[in-house]
Amino acid sequence: MSSHKLAYFLLAGVAVIFTALLLLCDKDDTAAKPLLANQVEVEPIVVPDSIFGFPKDSFDIFQGSIARNEFLADILLGHDVDYVTIDRVARASKDVYDVRYLRHGKKYTILKSTDSLATAQYFIYQPNAIEYVVYPLQDTSQIYVGELPVHVRTREASGVITSSLFETLQEQEVNPALAMELANVYAWTIDFYRIQRNDYFKVIFEERYVNDEFVGIGEVHASLFNHSGGDFYAFQFDNATGKDYFDDEGNSLRKAFLKSPLKYGRMTSGYTMKRFHPVQKRWKAHLGTDYAAPRGTPILAVGDGVVTEARFSKYNGNYVKIRHNSTYTTQYLHMSKIGAGMKPGTSVRQGDVIGYVGSTGLATGPHVCFRFWKNGKQVNHRNEPMPPSKPVDPSQKEEFMKLMLQSKEQLDNVPIDFIQREEMKEARASL
Repeated sequence: MSSHKLAYFLLAGVAVIFTALLLLCDKDDTAAKPLLANQVEVEPIVVPDSIFGFPKDSFDIFQGSIARNEFLADILLGHDVDYVTIDRVARASKDVYDVRYLRHGKKYTILKSTDSLATAQYFIYQPNAIEYVVYPLQDTSQIYVGELPVHVRTREASGVITSSLFETLQEQEVNPALAMELANVYAWTIDFYRIQRNDYFKVIFEERYVNDEFVGIGEVHASLFNHSGGDFYAFQFDNATGKDYFDDEGNSLRKAFLKSPLKYGRMTSGYTMKRFHPVQKRWKAHLGTDYAAPRGTPILAVGDGVVTEARFSKYNGNYVKIRHNSTYTTQYLHMSKIGAGMKPGTSVRQGDVIGYVGSTGLATGPHVCFRFWKNGKQVNHRNEPMPPSKPVDPSQKEEFMKLMLQSKEQLDNVPIDFIQREEMKEARASL
């Protein structure tokens, strides 16, 4: 066979093989395709099962909880860590997370080498469900604080108040901490000390989880609270100055002052010109509002202002007085102790902790007596109309209305106990 014919047959064979390969690729879309320019073929990454960012299969793992009156040395000595190392860790921790702050009941983990020596290499402390502190026992300069990944789940809930908001949430298998979040959302709109039987609510909110363990309530996205027959909507919206809550017309729910200096508690005595004093045993005016709460409950500034007094007196006990502007002043009496940094001239922001509930001065039990001045005269703050904050910016109104209508429709579709609703309607009709 001539060389020309041989070359012809070889070229024909190559063409047949190439065509067959193309047909095979067309038949199977999952087959490997040629790499494009600058494309690198890589093996899939397999992430090892880990604990606090460390691969589990690289260590022997010991986990426990700090016992009462147990210190770092007590724990580590039991795992053959010497005093020199423990002292080095304690000294190095002061600028990151001081080991003196380890608390009873908190979880810890010790990672040990997998060899026969089983040397302790890391001590890891969890001050809460999310944060953890890593103390390398060999290189104490590398102590650091980390956070476990938090997964957020959006949830809906509803309920009719039969006794209290806390109990209603528990009945719906919702963490009662949501009550505190709702109290924050409606702090300027609804007095939660006046919540009535047969009020009802619907809410769209977040629950936070770490490794499928519930760790807390997240943000409230939208809610409806029907109080005394009136609907109070709240929609979270990120306006020009940050996230805030607005009603269904775009008006801010935030007022000039909080309705109460406590997040949650119980009103025991209102503003009145005639009250029988429980200590002095005589009738006299009570120009304030008493809120009972456990000793040590934080007392909050109801608005921005400047502290004018922070001291002790015979009848008022420990108290703080705040001037908010040329019109309004507030006072908080009977504190167990005054908040850190509270002194004349200190500027405070709405919601700042200014002291703690107690029973100092002329008081029979732990409570805060809240007093409110308008133009130099004590008035009943519960009857004062409070000026609202700024509404949604006009440039964002269209965006807000779109999101609000979507959330409102979702709220309207949240189911509620119809039997209780009918009972509620009958009860209100009889009033």
